[in-house]
Amino acid sequence: MDKLKRSQRMVLLTKELTESPGKTFSLNHFCEKYQSAKSSISEDLTIIKDVFAESGEGILKTISGATGGVVFYPYMAEETEAAFLEELSETLSQGERILPGGYLYMTDIIYSPEIVKKLGKIFAKRYKGANPDYIVTIETKGIPLALATAETFGVPLVIIRDSSRVTEGSAVNINYVSGSNHTISTMSLAKRTLPENSKVIVIDDFMKAGGTAKGMTDLLAEFKAEVLGTGVLITTREPENKLVKEYLSLLELESIDSEQKKIQVKVTPK
Repeated sequence: MDKLKRSQRMVLLTKELTESPGKTFSLNHFCEKYQSAKSSISEDLTIIKDVFAESGEGILKTISGATGGVVFYPYMAEETEAAFLEELSETLSQGERILPGGYLYMTDIIYSPEIVKKLGKIFAKRYKGANPDYIVTIETKGIPLALATAETFGVPLVIIRDSSRVTEGSAVNINYVSGSNHTISTMSLAKRTLPENSKVIVIDDFMKAGGTAKGMTDLLAEFKAEVLGTGVLITTREPENKLVKEYLSLLELESIDSEQKKIQVKVTPK
């Protein structure tokens, strides 16, 4: 690559950082790639860091030491996050989203790349400093949310199955009791998927009584994993006492009236 002008170099630096969130880049990497001195690269990164901070588009973190460098986290600004969650709560409060049986339709939200990408940023910001090795979820609706969160952290995604898969090798299986209807179900995690003593964050789309979340925590304990947190897009107001004590929800389903076609979804206070 021919030597670039500073403006060109900064555009490419920004592009590389934003396309690989959670990844640590050494100064030597940039120096070699863009044929520039460390002092020039450091000045470029300082400017980029200040712009990210002022615009609220993310944080460029400097890591000191011989193996240090910089890592970008695409967090949302507080006011942008608040406005987005408020708009999402209003969308989910539309009466036509009530399904037979009193369920809430949210598939279009869960599978919208634009929406889940923002939710992934929010979860990552709420767990800022946690430094997980993996993001964990259970199939299937929680996968997009968990994948977006994993991308923001720059770590792999681990998916707990409802049954073992021959293609994944031997697995650990446990039975768990659903907190909402008290039925017994099974969840499975392949032994090769998660190394022992890993640090993980659990992400899911919905929680009522917390039976599934507790089941995941119990299964992860079989791998001696440390659960740094459990993040959920929506929790129900009732039952108030969940089977998991520590969790973070972005939205709360306060009430759903099938007869009146009314739903109340509110932003969960921080």
